[in-house]
Amino acid sequence: MDRLWSPWRSKYIESFNEQKEEPDDFCLFCDALNTPDKDEAKFVLYRGKLCYVIMNLYPYNSGHLMVVPHRHLSMLTEMTDEEYLEIMQLLKKCSEALNEVMNPHGFNIGTNIGRVSGAGIDHHIHFHIVPRWNGDTNFMPVLGDTKVISEEMPKTYQKLKKHLTNPAPQD
Repeated sequence: MDRLWSPWRSKYIESFNEQKEEPDDFCLFCDALNTPDKDEAKFVLYRGKLCYVIMNLYPYNSGHLMVVPHRHLSMLTEMTDEEYLEIMQLLKKCSEALNEVMNPHGFNIGTNIGRVSGAGIDHHIHFHIVPRWNGDTNFMPVLGDTKVISEEMPKTYQKLKKHLTNPAPQD
């Protein structure tokens, strides 16, 4: 069996063992949801009726996005059918935008439920969509313990924001 290693993520995982400045009840996703005036600073790309799209601050690749339900839930079984449907619709919308802006060769799409499964934030469920390119795992992360993200996040944000515009308000 082949293994796909991502040693650059160890810095992110180790950060959970360090002293946190936020209170125990702080949720990064709820904070981003509840501060709509800071969408660009927090990399929120799209706000739907029940879910929203945010860029991952510790991306596996450029364009790594997450779809997050508004409600603070930790388990898939707690989601309503409407939330699940909107998440699937937003994952489709994200893949279309990423295809248009970044032209990836494929995607990884999924969720990690619980800390043991690899969830960095395990108390608020979220779904990842990671654009992939042939050869995007190379010697840098394998030998140099460094992941090269080829574009600054604010630039990627601006490109994707044009393709992930919120729908017009309904009367």
